[in-house]
Amino acid sequence: MESFVNFLPAFGILGLLFVIVKNAWVSKQDEGDAKMSRIAKNIADGAMSFLKAEYKILSIFVLAVAVLLYFKGEAESGSHGMVAVSFIVGAICSALAGFIGMKVATKANVRTTQAARTSLGKALEVAFAGGSVMGLGVVGLGVLGLSGLFMIYQNIWEGAENVPLVLNVLSGFSLGASSIALFARV
Repeated sequence: MESFVNFLPAFGILGLLFVIVKNAWVSKQDEGDAKMSRIAKNIADGAMSFLKAEYKILSIFVLAVAVLLYFKGEAESGSHGMVAVSFIVGAICSALAGFIGMKVATKANVRTTQAARTSLGKALEVAFAGGSVMGLGVVGLGVLGLSGLFMIYQNIWEGAENVPLVLNVLSGFSLGASSIALFARV
């Protein structure tokens, strides 16, 4: 079991490598004429400005909740203040996935439109590639973050008797990731 767990971060990295390859492929697709490029740039700039403002506010939320989780984790038996670290790492992974997704989505939109001028099949291919970047970005970062934290915590709290503690502390990762995902949608 332990040897399998040691390979889990590699699967996260593999997913992120796929993200890089698909993102590069989407970037190479025809962007269309100058008017389309200008509109796409304005949309991308607006979307990234929105994300920047949103992440500033969410970072305050993440820090406040992390402080609360630290003190709650220290006060509870069967938990630990490190749950705050898990929460922050989960939030960062989720925010990074959102950033990657927004970047490629704004890039893929104009390229999908241009591809649709020649072939609906080509447009579907570009759109699907853009969407797969977001999907595999989420999975890759999730697997990498969660398995990395699991390995770190297993080294800190060795032994089978500490597995429940490790799992309780890891639950902060899911809370952080889902908090960012929830507030980023609202």
